[in-house]
Amino acid sequence: MASIIAITNQKGGVGKTTTAINLAASLAAAELPTLLVDCDPQGNASSGVGVARASVATSLYHVLMGFVPAATALLPTALQGLQVLPASRDLVGVNVELVQTPGRETRLREALAPLRSQFDFIILDCPPALDLLNLNALVAADAVIIPMQCEYFALEGISQLLETVQAVQASWNPKLRIEGILFNQFDERTNLSRQVAEDLRQHFGAQIFQTTIPRNIRLAEAPSFGQPVLLYDVRSRGSEAYLQLAREVIEREQQLRESAQSLGTGT
Repeated sequence: MASIIAITNQKGGVGKTTTAINLAASLAAAELPTLLVDCDPQGNASSGVGVARASVATSLYHVLMGFVPAATALLPTALQGLQVLPASRDLVGVNVELVQTPGRETRLREALAPLRSQFDFIILDCPPALDLLNLNALVAADAVIIPMQCEYFALEGISQLLETVQAVQASWNPKLRIEGILFNQFDERTNLSRQVAEDLRQHFGAQIFQTTIPRNIRLAEAPSFGQPVLLYDVRSRGSEAYLQLAREVIEREQQLRESAQSLGTGT
């Protein structure tokens, strides 16, 4: 049964799509079948794994509108074990076309339910806005990963996001949890980065990933070639960081499942 993880932050430019692409690729490289779902109308997660927007005939838009089942919209990628449910520009219409539809918040959860047995992980790349697409992702997810930069305004953004998560828990998805907060584009040479990181670690403790993602040229170049950094330059610092993050996510999920099994057996 797949773990569904939403990569989200209402603040733009914090590396959500980069994290979604490269975490999904790293999980697949660990021989764990993984699905990347592009929930952003910009379609950057799709193009970042080699899917040309012009070639997308069936996208997440058609799935959410109920025109096709999700399984028919999946596309392969160059990385074995990684598939993508692509976005298209039509996806922006979901916010308008479903606004009066009953159960509009649960469309993605219902669409992904038949796929959960086929994958170990389903990674959702969310748009940088609190709209119906983002809400669908949070309702569908088991957990969220919050990428952030260590700067002052990022602290405000994370507070707003945590309020959103609590609202989703209260109304639609009580089991939604924070998988972790990820320091992205981290520059340990600056005093501000170190200070913000320390403040967050004191406040959130174990919810902060031990892995940090550095500023890395090869990581920034990879999307323009339609490749995860793992394929573009496996020896780069960015590739090594995302492989380490994948190991940390796998360990957290295993611990969670072992804890649930122990509670279930009463041990």
